[in-house]
Amino acid sequence: MVTFFEASLETISVHHVGNQTQEEMYALSDQPLELKDELIPNLLMQYFLKPFEKANEVYHLMHSSGDLALNELHHFASQVFEDNSKFHEASQQIARHLYKVTNHPNIKGGELYVVYFKQVQIEGNPLDVIGIFKSENKETYLKVYPDQGGFQVDYEQDAININKLDKGVLIFNIEKENGYKVVVVDKTNGGQEAARYWKDEFLQLKIRNDSFNQTSNTLGIYKNFVTEKLDDEFEMSKADKIDLLNRSMKYFKEKETFDIEEFSNEVIGNEQAIESFKNFKNQYEQEFDSPIADNFIISENAVKKQARVYKSVLKLDKNFHIYIHGDKELIEKGFDDGRAMNYYKVYFKEEA
Repeated sequence: MVTFFEASLETISVHHVGNQTQEEMYALSDQPLELKDELIPNLLMQYFLKPFEKANEVYHLMHSSGDLALNELHHFASQVFEDNSKFHEASQQIARHLYKVTNHPNIKGGELYVVYFKQVQIEGNPLDVIGIFKSENKETYLKVYPDQGGFQVDYEQDAININKLDKGVLIFNIEKENGYKVVVVDKTNGGQEAARYWKDEFLQLKIRNDSFNQTSNTLGIYKNFVTEKLDDEFEMSKADKIDLLNRSMKYFKEKETFDIEEFSNEVIGNEQAIESFKNFKNQYEQEFDSPIADNFIISENAVKKQARVYKSVLKLDKNFHIYIHGDKELIEKGFDDGRAMNYYKVYFKEEA
């Protein structure tokens, strides 16, 4: 979704943001970073942008009041997109804003990089982009070098691994009135409260309600419905639940569009269960203020992502795992009175 083979790094400013609850301060640079080595910009491009190549979710900046002008990042980004000469000043304001919301004891301090890129593509559209990145975790590296006919070993502490971006966000100069197109990376956490501050407090994001999001949400809602809700209304074995999950995944893999009536009839089949699923879906939409259309184009990437968490494994005590991928009629559950234990009988033609 995000590519950068034609992109260029125009300007970068670096600051340090500590944790105010740990009595750490922030330190602002006086001017943008001067990149003298031609290799450094290429390394930085890899460090900053490569993690976004697999980002599928697109967000918009928002504000809880509904007034987008109150979102700090939207305000600073708009300033810079309108007048590039305000870039460094805006980067300082971004650092101050991040420090203001860094108020949980588990949040690590670190360097903040604010970068202006050109020609970064999202959904095939090359755009100017403001990137904001934070490095929190440092590593120690060994260096081996020739010395007097042999070799010496040295090390460097508190160095940054350019293959491990901790936190980052790209704000694309498009759809300003909706909160710009935004993609985000957050690979660090210090507990749920600490992890939330980047997306929810610093950026204040809402996910774009596109086909990826609609596909992902529908699969997630259905999975929760099968694993959590069905037991309240029906007596179902775990094998039956796995079958329902497998049938839903088969539907999403084979179809190009989702239709709730078609899905309900083909996958669920039972009228009472269908009504229960629709009510469950409506409750989700109301609780999270995230409407899902009854018809939408299925996102292949969202299906692949959800397939990783759709479990087709039947776990039996600590002795056996049965993987169920096909016809549930080929597996039978029973009870052995002599052993006072449950059992499964599995039918097959060939042993692989």
